[in-house]
Amino acid sequence: MNLIIVESPAKARTIKNFLGKDYEVIASKGHIRDLPKSRLGITIEEGTNHLIPAYSVAKENAAIVKEIKALASKAETIYIATDEDREGEAIGWHIAHAIKKDPEELPRIVFHEITKTAINHALENARKIDMDMVNAQQARRLLDRIVGYKLSPLLASKIQKGLSGGRVQSSSLKIVVDREREIRAFIPEEYWTIDTIFKKDIEATLSLFEEQKMAKLSIANKAEATKIVKSVQEDSFIISAIETKQRKSATPPPFMTSTLQQTASNKLGFTPQKTMMVAQSLYEGVKTPQGTTGVITYMRTDSLNMAHEAVNAVREAILKQFGEKYLPLEPKFYGKKAKGAQEAHEAIRPTMLEFTPQIAQTFLKPDESKLYRLIYERFMACQMNDAAFEQQSITFVGKNSTYKATGRKLIFDGFYALTGTEDKDKLLPTLKEGEKIDLQSIKPEQHFTEPPARYSEASLIKKLEAEGIGRPSTYAPTVATLSGRTYVTIEKKQIIPTEMAFTVTELLEKHFANIVECSFTANMEEKLDEVSEGAVEWQKLLSDFYFPFMQQVQEGTEKIISLKMATPLGRNCPKCGEELLLRSGRFGSFVACSGFPKCKYTEQVDEEGNKVEVKVETSDETCEKCGKEMIIKSGRNGKFLACSGYPECKNTKSIENKETKTSEVPCPSCGGNLVWKISRRGAFWGCANYPTCKFISKFEPTTMPCKEKGCDGVLAPRTFRNKEVYECTKCKNKTLREDKPEA
Repeated sequence: MNLIIVESPAKARTIKNFLGKDYEVIASKGHIRDLPKSRLGITIEEGTNHLIPAYSVAKENAAIVKEIKALASKAETIYIATDEDREGEAIGWHIAHAIKKDPEELPRIVFHEITKTAINHALENARKIDMDMVNAQQARRLLDRIVGYKLSPLLASKIQKGLSGGRVQSSSLKIVVDREREIRAFIPEEYWTIDTIFKKDIEATLSLFEEQKMAKLSIANKAEATKIVKSVQEDSFIISAIETKQRKSATPPPFMTSTLQQTASNKLGFTPQKTMMVAQSLYEGVKTPQGTTGVITYMRTDSLNMAHEAVNAVREAILKQFGEKYLPLEPKFYGKKAKGAQEAHEAIRPTMLEFTPQIAQTFLKPDESKLYRLIYERFMACQMNDAAFEQQSITFVGKNSTYKATGRKLIFDGFYALTGTEDKDKLLPTLKEGEKIDLQSIKPEQHFTEPPARYSEASLIKKLEAEGIGRPSTYAPTVATLSGRTYVTIEKKQIIPTEMAFTVTELLEKHFANIVECSFTANMEEKLDEVSEGAVEWQKLLSDFYFPFMQQVQEGTEKIISLKMATPLGRNCPKCGEELLLRSGRFGSFVACSGFPKCKYTEQVDEEGNKVEVKVETSDETCEKCGKEMIIKSGRNGKFLACSGYPECKNTKSIENKETKTSEVPCPSCGGNLVWKISRRGAFWGCANYPTCKFISKFEPTTMPCKEKGCDGVLAPRTFRNKEVYECTKCKNKTLREDKPEA
């Protein structure tokens, strides 16, 4: 038996289907060894200044490691088959260490698509784990850990608890904040346009007035616009030139990660995270007429490379479907677009051209089908001929002004035959040079310049890619982190920074300018690329960054003035006598004692800072622990009784509700009463005889008996896989509601 270790269970199932009984395929489910969550996990080696990571297997991964070890002990050959990127290379290296194997002795196989042919080819061409790629990933991991674990506590101590900073995250946040600063500083400027229509409904644009070229913002005010209108109305025009040119609309390149996320956002309304989740399922394996297989190549890529076999196959498909005139004489290949692109993979493309979007629609989920169609059509389009337009231009000349009218006509649809186009023909009438033409209408219109648009998720990813910030695997998580940390909100697809984002960015700009600048993050990515190529030693890269950065952190801890919102109120704490402060927290403003944490007195305040009196609900019960009055409080699971002597006495108890909802159906287990209960895991029907009887059900049982032979349970309604069913409370046998059994 041979063992193949991959990352994803779905990928494991797909590969297992290809290889049969001679191979066992198991998934590590991502990283099984990592830095500890509760501490920095990095030490400095004396004498060398090397940064030594303290990797460990997390508790939740112990079971899978044990399972891999057991299979590895029986295997003739153990193949590492994690993704072919730095992260995948490092995961394979960690797996080897976790199962006590020498990473250099384990064969490493890689593939860009999960198809039978690709897997067999990979097994025949195994290599060793690339330690340069592993070290590049280790360097990135340690850099991000150092920045995150040192910046985040500083931000929390100086601004507000719960804040975080990061190498890529903080640079991305600055981009969003800088755009918002532009918007806030923007001062609208007035400008005028003059909509002019000549006879035969020809729309024309003023290009020259009194020998001055007219740009869009040339007409600054109403007086200038009125002068031009009066001059044009008194003028007479002739057609001085008619030009016809051909223009091509170039085919788009195939998708890489960033362009797929942008296009899916614009055309399908998918978030970057959703796009990657759906693409992952298409890559790892879905149902097809040939069985479960991967239908697209690896979806985390910054490359536009395409396999020659795939290009030849798509050219044959184009010839068969569209004919010779749609097929270029030579295949098209595209250069790299992304700054710092590694180009280790192919572009994103379908793996089986015979699995067309029309066929896929019957096998895939709706979102999978939509994204697959985008990828399939983009790949086919990139190998088709360009579309061609006939561009028309007519020049109208008067004494003081010159106008130009333009039109166009699609003369060859090219790749538009596949993708379609929203561009409509704009045809001009047949005219002759020297012909006189009259004015039909002229209308001046006032406008004001508008501020730059806020970033959308798609346009922010495009900006990150252009600046070289992050890599394909980090775009979607970065955008999600900004939103999850409440640094930004997303409204109508626009990313809007919160005031906290400004506060954090301003502090980082002042004290950690090198960290938040785009150039720093981009340069660091280039250095990591050099590590993966073996040109830079990873420990030197880390130490060159670590020691100056830690000095910055130390200086920041001592010198940065606290920006926490704390306004003295001029009155003292009723409990300890210290001054009360108005503070700002993640849930709004509140009053707290300056003696915190020794004194934990707080007051609720409204939006204007006025104290809100909180009514205390009293009860008739006394605390059995200290004898003080019990009061009624509200928690996430409803109301409960708590001792009024809190925090000295922390006794609590549930409230006995005399109006508890009771079922008319007896408990199926013991015949007792069923009551409606609420717990932290949700509401349910439970037996009143608990703990003697432990029957529970999410739905109220009926009196209908189960028809399964030998079962004395009753049926309860529920929803199962979007169908309304009855389920037995004992044997779990299910019956469709339409096939309702007789009571």
